[in-house]
Amino acid sequence: MSVHLNHKQERVISLTEHFVKNELYYDNTGHDWWHISRVTNIAKKIAIIENADVFICIIASLLHDIADEKISGDEEIGLYRVEHWLKKNEVLNGDIAHILEIISTMSYKGGTNKCTMSTLEGKIVQDADRLDAIGAIGISRVMCYSAVKQRPIHHPELTPRTVITLDDYRNSGTAIMHFYEKLLKLKDLMNTDYAKQLAAGRHEVLEKYLEQFLYEWDGIK
Repeated sequence: MSVHLNHKQERVISLTEHFVKNELYYDNTGHDWWHISRVTNIAKKIAIIENADVFICIIASLLHDIADEKISGDEEIGLYRVEHWLKKNEVLNGDIAHILEIISTMSYKGGTNKCTMSTLEGKIVQDADRLDAIGAIGISRVMCYSAVKQRPIHHPELTPRTVITLDDYRNSGTAIMHFYEKLLKLKDLMNTDYAKQLAAGRHEVLEKYLEQFLYEWDGIK
């Protein structure tokens, strides 16, 4: 499979990669440049399979965490930075609107975000981001984020929450609780067939990890 991008699109992609790499390279929450790179690669592959707009998928994937309030501290400010960057690099107004819509509606946000992606490109970028949240990589990212937030690994007396504020979702609970509150739900939330295939295997990794973790936590009885 191949993709055809024009010279201007290739230039914008290259500049955006450099911009995001400088911004997120040393992030230690699991939202670093390598997360962005993986999400972008997966989104590009799905976009080709689905015959979607590859340029939109790539740029939205590259910039999605620049606007995330976990990174920017304020989603509105983050979205403004994304919009400014795209305008500065003369991206078409229609493409800017599409990219901003994807970025502003794709986040899980503890299940409080009930928005559905309105375009194929949005569904693809959301799938790619969610795939990087599960499997072996997802486990590593949960532990990184929990360490930064000083969130304990596990507390057997705590149970997963069904009603939760965004602030609590971001900053309280335990690493293991996060599996039940988000990660184990993602397999059934995938949009595209290819993402569903990948998610099935990664979901099994989560289940096996939790089984082993809880066995070791209880110790030999």
